[in-house]
Amino acid sequence: MLAALRRPRVILWTVAAVVALGFMVALEIAARHYGVPGPITNQAREVIFAPKSGPLLYASMGLMMVVLTWRERFIAIGVAVGIDVAFFLVRWAVDAKMMFGNGALWVIIACAVIAVTRRTGNERMLLLKGVGLGLLLVAGRKTGDTWLLITSKTRPLVLDQYVATADHALGNPSWVVGRIIRATGPVGSHVLDWVYIQLAVAAVAVAVYQLRNVAKERRFPTHHLVRTFLVIGLLGPGIYMIFPVVGPIFAYGGDGGQWAVANLWPDTPPPMNLPQHMPFNEITPRNCMPSLHTAWATVIFIHSRRGPRVLRYGGTFWLIATLGATLGFGYHYGADIVAGVVFTLTIESALRAYDRGWERSNVQLVAHGAVVFTALLVSYRYLPAQMADYPWLFGPLIILSMVSVIYGYMRLNRVWEPKAVPALKPEPQPELV
Repeated sequence: MLAALRRPRVILWTVAAVVALGFMVALEIAARHYGVPGPITNQAREVIFAPKSGPLLYASMGLMMVVLTWRERFIAIGVAVGIDVAFFLVRWAVDAKMMFGNGALWVIIACAVIAVTRRTGNERMLLLKGVGLGLLLVAGRKTGDTWLLITSKTRPLVLDQYVATADHALGNPSWVVGRIIRATGPVGSHVLDWVYIQLAVAAVAVAVYQLRNVAKERRFPTHHLVRTFLVIGLLGPGIYMIFPVVGPIFAYGGDGGQWAVANLWPDTPPPMNLPQHMPFNEITPRNCMPSLHTAWATVIFIHSRRGPRVLRYGGTFWLIATLGATLGFGYHYGADIVAGVVFTLTIESALRAYDRGWERSNVQLVAHGAVVFTALLVSYRYLPAQMADYPWLFGPLIILSMVSVIYGYMRLNRVWEPKAVPALKPEPQPELV
């Protein structure tokens, strides 16, 4: 036992667990400082009270069930549905808020208890990993909500005027797509809104396909979608604090109220004045730069490429619809869409290099992505007026910088995941007489 605890991987996971717990405790304390419950309290409440998102809890349970046998999966689903029916009847009787999902959370917690009390060795670790994946998806949502609150409280000044000015080099895509979405009517808006909200469910669908053999092989693959998802969620919000931006619907639209520059979105592009810091309210999250919705949708697209045709089509649709929603609803500028794609491919490349070895080509790609991402942020901050004055120069440069990272990733991806070579059929040999 002592020798096992000294293994580097065990030490790494132990340190990661301690850091994650400390981070959640720190967020809980910070949220309490601002007079609202933190992620730990919100998650504990959902054991009894109506959850915020039932589909997310069932998606988390689905992710956890990749380690279970088919018999155990049917039992888990039946127990979860039964518990939710009981909660539904009680809430209906007392006229409380209606939402499902408690049953899924109870099943995840029950599996954690079973792993500690009834399993041993590799089976215990496998089940705990499955429970950890499910709880990480839920905890990520809760910690994200608290972190967005902190960004709104600690960053009173935003940089939207800088990004909006730089966005002239790309032709103000948020304004263009916003008018297109409005022309489609309520049907297009409802579809894109559903896609935007249920991003985690799409991610779980791809992850479940990638992890479909875990129950049979009794081990996880070296690289899968969940890893990249978690790293993006860990690193991305830190950029919010460095580059606080609220988005065009708030800075230039009606949702910004008295804090908006003017009510211009999506009909009138923003003026090309000298940009400056602008104060904003303490409610709206500063979660625009980079676009993590674009980042996560890009991960779904990348990891769906190795799946069946329906999964590939679904990943493509989710990426296109997410881009349409982020721009068309005024949540993001075109500049932070580009930054989100570069950010994602850099992280994905780093994780692949970590698994396969830091060869020269891998290091070059990660370094190139990091340099391009940094150059984009620096340009948006210190060269927005020049970018707006010379769109014929900076527009193609922005797109080419993103394309260079995409090309580098695709080139190395052919090395990381070579196509299967069909087996050669033996030629018929003449019979010897």
